[in-house]
Amino acid sequence: MRTTFIVARRELGGYFATPVASVFIVIFLVLQGALTFNLGNFFGRGLADLNPFFTFIPWVFLLLVPAITMRLWAEERRLGTIELLLSLPITNAQAVLGKFLAAWAFCAIALALTFPFVITVNILGNPDNGVIASGYVGALLIAGAFLSVGAALSAATKNQVIAFVLGLAVCFLFAMASYSVVTDFLSQNIPTLAAIARRLAVIDRFQDFTRGVVSARDLVFFASFIVFWLFVNTVIVERTKAD
Repeated sequence: MRTTFIVARRELGGYFATPVASVFIVIFLVLQGALTFNLGNFFGRGLADLNPFFTFIPWVFLLLVPAITMRLWAEERRLGTIELLLSLPITNAQAVLGKFLAAWAFCAIALALTFPFVITVNILGNPDNGVIASGYVGALLIAGAFLSVGAALSAATKNQVIAFVLGLAVCFLFAMASYSVVTDFLSQNIPTLAAIARRLAVIDRFQDFTRGVVSARDLVFFASFIVFWLFVNTVIVERTKAD
């Protein structure tokens, strides 16, 4: 694990060595603020909770997470530095996990910087901070899920734009999997896929956290989801190394 954390520290430092970190965090905070206070009618609801905040956060991550992951492996492949990285005394799995943990830590930092929302709702009323905490746990898990998908797809191409579009498209499918427009279509045409779609719907799992329900079933789902896509990422990197 020490080698993995070395890779993660190197990657995380790389974010803050360029304007990428500042731009992402500013856009994230501005979008969350605008959506929560304006579209979410934060003050007009008369309730001391962060439901509007958590309602929009998966969709903000859906847009911004692929922008983070698109460069994880695509840039390495384009510049040819992937060969240098993989020639170091580390395994492919360690490299994949290290890059993922760095991106996940970056998202965690962005989430932590939303603490003014928590302070605001506590000043205005008496919210259930346990529910807010579980919502943040769910937000971090859904960010991890999207990151694992985006990282795997980034490894499949040298083009960052293609990596972004693929990551956005696939994450969007998982986000929309439980919505009636999808399930009704699948139920009428491919009933088996409709049942699978409901099981893979990340938004449904996340909504349990926003209600203060932290179940082992949901934790296992997100852990399995992330591990699966990290495995796919490792396989793709292995094939790239072989080429």
